[in-house]
Amino acid sequence: MTVLRVFIADDEAPARLRLRALLSDIESELPNRVVGEAANGDDALALLVALPAEDVADVALVDIRMPGMDGVELASRLTALPRPPVLVFCTAYDQYAVRAFELQATDYLMKPVRAARLLDALRRVPERQANAGADPGGGRSQLSCSERGRILLVPVADILYLRAELKYVTARTGEREYLLEESLAALEQEFPRRFVRIHRNCLVARDAVAGFEHVRDGADGHWSVVLKGLDERLPVSRRQWAQVRAEFADIRTAEH
Repeated sequence: MTVLRVFIADDEAPARLRLRALLSDIESELPNRVVGEAANGDDALALLVALPAEDVADVALVDIRMPGMDGVELASRLTALPRPPVLVFCTAYDQYAVRAFELQATDYLMKPVRAARLLDALRRVPERQANAGADPGGGRSQLSCSERGRILLVPVADILYLRAELKYVTARTGEREYLLEESLAALEQEFPRRFVRIHRNCLVARDAVAGFEHVRDGADGHWSVVLKGLDERLPVSRRQWAQVRAEFADIRTAEH
């Protein structure tokens, strides 16, 4: 079984010791070994660059607030490495979450870190490594949602549609809805290959579209998007219909 190589960067020795203990606790479920640790960003960068090939870190557990180079700057510098480690931030401060996900962090763990949360984050590392560089310019792989004092990650691949509502955007997956503090226009620009605008307030995932229904609710009626796995129908605006139909020329339409 592949052993996950972990690097720890935290200015507090007790915090580094706790992460080592947690890694030991979850080793039976996820084999791992610590290949190095540092108390600040400068030392972490120097050590990570100098690691021999057999010890190149798969993942870096990085604190945000450290003397000298902080965790955010360290994360930015690491992206220039030939094989940058996957990033998991471990911090007592939640105000850096948005910036962390802009840096493509896999997770953002609040201290005190729990074994189950650490295990969940590290289990996603191989997938992130496999997808690294696969779709440059394809945008983030996850969006962040603040909910009841927690930061939740919403995989973009799971999102069926995005709908603007007041100052929030609702992201709908097959299981539930998430409220994002994002701009619908910015999301459309970031993910042009994944989402198609069907209405001024709605983007739908291309691979979530099963078909179209014509609803007779007036003189001309309107077209709605039929989604895979959901009973909900999404109305297509008259302004967008011609473009939407051209995008999905091979998908059937039906009268309702």
